[in-house]
Amino acid sequence: MEIEEIKRKLLQLSPMKIIFWGYCLIILAGSALLMLPAATGEGKVTPFLDALFTATSATCVTGLVRFDTYTYWSTFGQLVILALIQTGGMGFMTVAIYGISLTKRKIGLASRMIMQESIAAPQMGGIVRMTRGILIGTALTETAGALLLAFYFCPKLGLGKGIYYSVFHSVSAFCNAGFDLMGTEAEFSSLTGAAGNWYVNLIIMALIVMGGFGFFVWSDIFRNRFHFKKLRVHSRLVIAISITLILAGTAAIFLFEQGGQAYNGKTLPEQLLASMFQSVTVRTAGFNTVDIGAMTQSSQFLMICLMLIGGSTGSTAGGIKTTTFAVLCISIFTTFRRRKSIEVFGRRLEEGVVRRASCVFMLYLLLSMTVTMVISSVEHIPILTAMFESVSAIATVGLSFGVTPLLGTISEILLTLLMLFGRVGSITILLAFASGRTPIASKLAKEEIQIG
Repeated sequence: MEIEEIKRKLLQLSPMKIIFWGYCLIILAGSALLMLPAATGEGKVTPFLDALFTATSATCVTGLVRFDTYTYWSTFGQLVILALIQTGGMGFMTVAIYGISLTKRKIGLASRMIMQESIAAPQMGGIVRMTRGILIGTALTETAGALLLAFYFCPKLGLGKGIYYSVFHSVSAFCNAGFDLMGTEAEFSSLTGAAGNWYVNLIIMALIVMGGFGFFVWSDIFRNRFHFKKLRVHSRLVIAISITLILAGTAAIFLFEQGGQAYNGKTLPEQLLASMFQSVTVRTAGFNTVDIGAMTQSSQFLMICLMLIGGSTGSTAGGIKTTTFAVLCISIFTTFRRRKSIEVFGRRLEEGVVRRASCVFMLYLLLSMTVTMVISSVEHIPILTAMFESVSAIATVGLSFGVTPLLGTISEILLTLLMLFGRVGSITILLAFASGRTPIASKLAKEEIQIG
């Protein structure tokens, strides 16, 4: 009876609240496991706040770390982190709904609504079939990535350890998490040891891009057999903006780093490869093949902008999302052309889309800039360093100048909250705490104000 009562009360909650509190419960459970002595290599208890930070970073597929993943955590701890990455990357409701479907139990309307919100599905119809597709697609992609990476890791580390490393990095790359086990070479080194290896770089980049596109974009692509003009406007926008950002980011980083220290000793092909890798990974993956702190300030600020944009809606990536960025850019041209509606690819976008895009952008900007000022003041670090850390957290990227392990309690708590906000989503959190309020139509007199 108690179980039925709990279930009834849960279903009475809005889908947004269930998503928010669901992530919170997973993070707390992960924190409890990471606090166990068995989770660390030295067999000691990890402080709650550090365990919470790591669990949040893994569940929110961010990659910011207080400790080097290989040297500090035991195999058990690493597997807990990997499980949190996988659950957070796919969305916990995806796993839950699929588990229920295996029991052959009927999935009600309320559960389907929650599932739709959790994975940002375009419609509720066929949501269970869609869930199976997500899980199967994820498994196939990560398996393929692990098999390809095994040709690099197994000769270096042996069969067993090589396979383990291949699986871990394939999952981390596809889920855009950025956690790595390369502490065998040097702590917090990420993929700097493979900076000139085209094979590894291309595989990791491919996994990042595939995860950052989103499940529904790939479904649309395969359904229409790669015919760009037949795709939905959402898919076309994601593809066009993503390719543009990758190419523009590569060119800009390459040019900004000429004469800098980060590319010292690298050949021209290696510099181009490093520029492309940083352009791809900075939009929420969190791996790096060069020392981010050694890059020029122009490159660092560009990376902050790319981090803030992020990947696609309904993907494993974070940020304000490519479609949000596209709508804001298109709205500028629409204003210049004195058009009343937003038009792209021969279609008119729905009313209110610019208002939602502006809301998301301003929330991310205000929160990240506020935390930036607080961290800079509390930690006495340069504003650019604090900004990089804050945007990396809210955009669930995980890149850092190396100051994360040195931050104090206040900064650690603020970054934890930013990571949760960035993964759950600004609109989801707003609606979760605003649910139950009836929309009120304005009856006030209209008056114009001057803009610009």
